[in-house]
Amino acid sequence: MDSVDLHAQAWQETFRKFGKEIPFQDIRGQIGKGGDQLIPVFFSKEELDKFGQKIEKKRDEIFQKKYLPQTKPFPKVRELFERIEHDGKRIALASSAKEDDLDHFKKILRIADLSDAETTAEDAEKSKPDPDIFLAAMKKLGDPSPQEVVVVGDTPYDAIGARQAKLKIIGVLSGGFPENQLRKEGCIEIYRDPADLLARYDESALAKGVPKIATLNSSDVNSSSRAQARTLLHRGYR
Repeated sequence: MDSVDLHAQAWQETFRKFGKEIPFQDIRGQIGKGGDQLIPVFFSKEELDKFGQKIEKKRDEIFQKKYLPQTKPFPKVRELFERIEHDGKRIALASSAKEDDLDHFKKILRIADLSDAETTAEDAEKSKPDPDIFLAAMKKLGDPSPQEVVVVGDTPYDAIGARQAKLKIIGVLSGGFPENQLRKEGCIEIYRDPADLLARYDESALAKGVPKIATLNSSDVNSSSRAQARTLLHRGYR
């Protein structure tokens, strides 16, 4: 989802209502974290004890009413999902979104029929850069080995969380973070956006980095090679 700037604007507007005028770029650099990780960057413990929960509630109200309708998909997202599915891999949406927001994202991305598992904010105690949301997504896939999983993410906080979960991650630049920052935090490959990843799919870790699901009626595949591959896609909500 093309939503990073919109998330930052929603946080900036929210903080202003609580007496904090924070520069947009300062907030934007924190997008990719959930509210539990982002808010303490800008508010003291005393302020959080006093009205921390109200901040996140107000931000959700502002985002859903004003900014959620402005979110839009990057090109070729559904086609990328279809390519991954065609390649015999399973897809989990590792999202920290509220359930209603996630349903909205799936609808406008046209991917509701293309995921095997998904998470929401209810599935993790802590948001990224903690690994909880990725571990929750893996659990919903049946706890595959980390060697069978590739994460696709667009922020350094995705990369940190994936690394802590011992997962490989490839990065896309459509989140607006620089390539060197994504690589520094552990991304093994970088693509411009979902369309670029689709165009170069055959050379990517999605195609080469994990085993494929074996075709059960194939005569040249033995039972020892029938490992299932999983892809965890973090998109949209921060």
